[in-house]
Parts: sequence; C-alpha cells; structure tokens
Amino acid sequence: MQDGLLTTSEAAQYVRLGKPTLERFRLSGDGPLYAKLGGAVRYRQADLDQWISSRLTNSTSTRISGEPV
Repeated sequence: MQDGLLTTSEAAQYVRLGKPTLERFRLSGDGPLYAKLGGAVRYRQADLDQWISSRLTNSTSTRISGEPV
C-alpha cells in the first residue's frame, strides 16, 4: 500500500473476503467505492472502512442505520 491505494487482492485481504467476492460486488454495486485508473481497479482504505461501518448490524433483519438488510 505504498501509494495509499490497494489492489483488489490487497483490499480483499484487508476486509477478509475473497477477491472474487469483491469483483462480484463491483458488478452488483454492493461493494465499497473504488477507483478505475486506466485498466486498474484501486481501493482506498478509508472507503473500505466506511463500507464496513455502513454494514454494521445488531440483528439479522436490519442494519444499525435502520435500513433493511
């Protein structure tokens, strides 16, 4: 993470998910924000942290924000 940007593999490792999962989330729009730089996909750690925070939940039916899961 020399330049502050993470590759898909590094981001997947950071959030402890598989690389294919993040790739699938990019297609569905359910994943964290990312930047497309030429042909390269890069993630900022702050965006990964925010995405994790947005998915916090205290029950199986709602997120802490009150949104349905």
